[in-house]
Amino acid sequence: MTWAAALEDLRMHLKLERSLSPRSVEAYLRDLAKLRAYAEQQTPPLAPADVRLDDLQDFVTHTVRAGLAATSQARLLSAIRGFYRHLLREKVVREDPTELLDSPRIGRHLPTFLTVPEVDALVNAIDMSRPLAHRDRAMVETLYGCGLRVSELCALRRSWLHFSEGFIRVIGKGDKERLVPIGPEAIRQIERYIADERVHLPVKPKAEDIVFLNQRGGALSRVSVFNLVKALAVKAGIHKTISPHTFRHSFATHLVEGGADLRAVQEMLGHASITTTEIYTHLDREYLRSNILQFHPRAKRRA
Repeated sequence: MTWAAALEDLRMHLKLERSLSPRSVEAYLRDLAKLRAYAEQQTPPLAPADVRLDDLQDFVTHTVRAGLAATSQARLLSAIRGFYRHLLREKVVREDPTELLDSPRIGRHLPTFLTVPEVDALVNAIDMSRPLAHRDRAMVETLYGCGLRVSELCALRRSWLHFSEGFIRVIGKGDKERLVPIGPEAIRQIERYIADERVHLPVKPKAEDIVFLNQRGGALSRVSVFNLVKALAVKAGIHKTISPHTFRHSFATHLVEGGADLRAVQEMLGHASITTTEIYTHLDREYLRSNILQFHPRAKRRA
């Protein structure tokens, strides 16, 4: 089987049988395109069924020398393993060459989060005299108040807003649906935006049910939200490197700091595994440790 045929077969498998989103499928295939390019440059060129463990080890060494980060290497190897497991099921290969392939060791990364005063400073940095300022305020309040991914915010629909019950419906990764509690401040800002600003936009046919729109009446892009958050951080004097996802980290961290049950946080974030959510307990412990080192008389460094 050629690379083109094998990758197209995998595309259909990911789309139809695993129900991955188009974005996830494309990310998967982009990673595998690196292996294909490497295999086709060998002498003679290697088809998918010709690749052996030593070829994959050479490929990994090649990516390391090219400066690929450990996290990117891990994602790449995950895609390759999935690819060869699929080929094994389809009997294109007789054995899986990835079985003995080692993954790079990845240190546990504690994500950046905002303090409550920093969140307030970002909100206050919004110039409420500008067009669509209420939309921007509503988006920030929803990102922080509900812990949404930026893709979930951009895809949010009016028919998914159940304000009387205090919930919104969210479609997350892998088209998984969840109900997320929404607080009164986020509700108030969304309702004000819809009543005062959205009603005056020239809504495009495919965007009638989308909550957050751009000035032309179309669905807001993820890039637009990124740019908004970056600009607000500069204006608020926040020097951390932040993105819309930072609000999600802040949402979870503040819940854990306040004593929220980890399982409840997992449900609200839409994490498939509680192991992913446990990163916020590490953030909480790091926060406590820094406070002890700063304020406890026996923990302070001596001059």
